[in-house]
Amino acid sequence: MKHYYLFLLIGIALYSCQEKSAEKVTETQETTAAGKDFEMYTMSEMSLLMEQMYVDNQRLKERIMKGDTIGAFPNHFMEIHRAAMTDDTENDAFFKEQAERFINAQKLIYEDPDNAKTHFNEGVKACIECHQVKCGGPIPRIKKLYIE
Repeated sequence: MKHYYLFLLIGIALYSCQEKSAEKVTETQETTAAGKDFEMYTMSEMSLLMEQMYVDNQRLKERIMKGDTIGAFPNHFMEIHRAAMTDDTENDAFFKEQAERFINAQKLIYEDPDNAKTHFNEGVKACIECHQVKCGGPIPRIKKLYIE
């Protein structure tokens, strides 16, 4: 008799769980069917450029630390002056000044490889100073570029 009650309780528990799962599926379908449109985030030209510059600078940092040859200045960095931003009002005098500081520091790495570490860190500093005013989110990531 004990086994009969045990099987009965297990059966009830399983049955109740199945109904809740079915309810959740129905609620999810209704929520999706309620007309909510999902939009995929697309990065601006500037965001894409900054992501590429970050990757380029990670590689450059490794070359500087190993003492490898630096190579040539990546000309796509100059797009920083023309790339469309998410919010065009952010492309103000402050941004233009910081972008120019960053470009100058980057160019000096290639022109004066004996002081590449100093110039590299100046470029990182320019990025951080700009992001402190414009968009603070990537600052912890940018700080990882510093060469100690």
